[in-house]
Amino acid sequence: MRLRTPLALLGAALLVLVGPPLLTTGSGADTGTQIPGLRFMVPNTPGGGYDITARTAAKNAEDAGLTHNIEVFNLPGAGGTVGLTRLVSEPGNGKLAMSMGLGVVGAVHTNKAPKTLADTTPIARLTEEQDIVVVSKDSPYKTIGQLLDAWKKNPGKLPVGGGSSPGGPDHLAPMLMAQAAGIAPKSVNYIPFDGGGELLASILGDKVAFGVSGVGEYLDQIRSGELRLLAVTGPERVPGLDAPTLREAGLDTEFTNWRGIVAPPGLSDTERDKLIALAEKLHDSPQWKESLKKNGWDDAFLTGDEFGDFLDEQNKRVDTVLKELGL
Repeated sequence: MRLRTPLALLGAALLVLVGPPLLTTGSGADTGTQIPGLRFMVPNTPGGGYDITARTAAKNAEDAGLTHNIEVFNLPGAGGTVGLTRLVSEPGNGKLAMSMGLGVVGAVHTNKAPKTLADTTPIARLTEEQDIVVVSKDSPYKTIGQLLDAWKKNPGKLPVGGGSSPGGPDHLAPMLMAQAAGIAPKSVNYIPFDGGGELLASILGDKVAFGVSGVGEYLDQIRSGELRLLAVTGPERVPGLDAPTLREAGLDTEFTNWRGIVAPPGLSDTERDKLIALAEKLHDSPQWKESLKKNGWDDAFLTGDEFGDFLDEQNKRVDTVLKELGL
């Protein structure tokens, strides 16, 4: 997690090897990545960040011949903690994994979930991603400056939507924006949605004044003109997108999200190592490298125990940030 403000936070983006069953051009046996019957759970609705990155990764893994017949299924609810509880309830299942990210870390805190990421087997963190500030094409706000001026005057009347529960990335980003703009975070009218797919409909329908989501989730809508991109939350502009950073807009903050893969507890060393090997081979594949570029994702590869240490750090920092924000 990069902390660029007194509280700032984050780290970045995900992956999960999920997708509908596909035919492969290779067995994957020679790479040690063949896992017959592998299933990947996406703990939010179709169209969200976990879902998009997971399906992209699944296709890349198939195209690279690493494995085949991967099943993907969505189990949304409570910011990802419904899926987390399901995952932890299957100890020793080496044929199940779950896509996740900072949103699940935050949801564990705000939902007081009985199970945490410490109960899982860490597999890999693959990507980091900036968040974006977007409005509908019909919005009166043409620039981030115009939006901030209106938000400062009456923050409660400008609802902001995000595709994560309180404590998740799409919640923390606007809260840090508000703090940097001199707006009390508690006065922000944040409306959570279970993933970017649900959020998109509300932005397009002007049900929220603006939305905050991952850059890779809405690229098509931005390029088609359905959404107007006002700003990006990371340290630098995103190549190919005409939008300033928050710092360029006068806000002393920046924010990035991350996503990764965890598995049930109680795996054998062989099962754990095979899942990690699959992530490693995917990470090194030309297919995945092209997807990183196409979706504006940054490479943030980390596996096994190192990823576990990162998860522990993120858990502590999210707790600290929520307390500092008075949330």
